Amino acid sequence: MAEQARSAAPAARGRRLDSDREQAILRAAYELLGETGYQGLRVDAVAARAQASKATLYRHWPTKAELVTDAVRTCKAADAPLPDTGTLRGDLRAWFCDIATMISSEEGPLLAGLFMALHTDPDLAAQLREMRESKIPLAETICARAVARGELRPGYNAGLIDEIVPAMVFMRRFALGEPLDPPFLDHLVDDIVLPLLTR
Repeated sequence: MAEQARSAAPAARGRRLDSDREQAILRAAYELLGETGYQGLRVDAVAARAQASKATLYRHWPTKAELVTDAVRTCKAADAPLPDTGTLRGDLRAWFCDIATMISSEEGPLLAGLFMALHTDPDLAAQLREMRESKIPLAETICARAVARGELRPGYNAGLIDEIVPAMVFMRRFALGEPLDPPFLDHLVDDIVLPLLTR
C-alpha cells in the first residue's frame, strides 16, 4: 500500500488538501512526534489520529521526513521577535533567554529528538537544514546593529554564535540536566560570546 501510494505521489500531489484537513494531519504528526520521537513515529498512527487514510498522507508527503518537516514548520511555536534592546549585550541576553525558554518548554525534547535523528536519516537532515537556512540570520542581524551603534568593529564572526550557543544550551539542559537560568545566560553572554565577538 505504501509503495503504491509513493509511486502515485508525483501525479497526485498537485491536488491540494483543504486547509483544515492539512492542519489536522500536520497537528497529529506534530503531537505524535512529541510523544514517540522521530524514530517511533509511524505514518499509520498519524493517519489514525487525523482520521485520514495512509494513501492521502503518502500522496501529499511521500516520505516521513517531508511530513515531519512540514509539521514542524507549521506547528512549532512562532519564534519570538528578534530583540532590540539598544545594546549588543542586551540583545544577546534577551535572544538567549528566548532560546532557553523554548528549549525548556515541551518543544525542547521534541527538537532534541529531531536533532538526534539527523544522524540516521539523511532525508530528514536535508529537509531540516534547508528549513534552517531559509531563516533570517539572527546572529548577523544583531551584530550588524551593534556595528551601526559603534559597539562592534567589522571583522567579527557572527557564525561563532550559532556554533557555540545551541551546543551549550542543549548540553546543559539535556546532558547535564541543569537549568537555563539567569546566571548561566549571563555566563554565556559575558564570558563566552562577547569576548569572542570583540577579540
